[in-house]
Amino acid sequence: MDKPQTMRSFVKLLVTDAPASVSFYEGLGFERIASEPPILRLQWGGESDVYLVSPPPSLKLEGRKGMGVLVGFRAGSDGVDAVAAKAAALGAHVEGPTVQPWYTREVVVTDPDGYRLNFIEPA
Repeated sequence: MDKPQTMRSFVKLLVTDAPASVSFYEGLGFERIASEPPILRLQWGGESDVYLVSPPPSLKLEGRKGMGVLVGFRAGSDGVDAVAAKAAALGAHVEGPTVQPWYTREVVVTDPDGYRLNFIEPA
């Protein structure tokens, strides 16, 4: 018997400049799945969904976004080095690669709004 379709996990990120954010995420390798402003749906590796949401003008996005939060993704077949190179070419701040004590190799990329994306591969 087939399993019923269920909603996979996803993250919503409030963005200040949707076209710039989409360009950044697509430059990293995310695929645009749907585009119905104010929400744009992207996908990483065919399994992780990210929704970029343009909030209404009355909502002011002030301060650092995602303080204390890392949005995690498996790096995929190209690995963390390729993600880091793409991010650097886009002008993003990149931390790592770093080998962690829990046996992963990771990079952290900061997007145009200050969200920190954590790309991971086995060490």
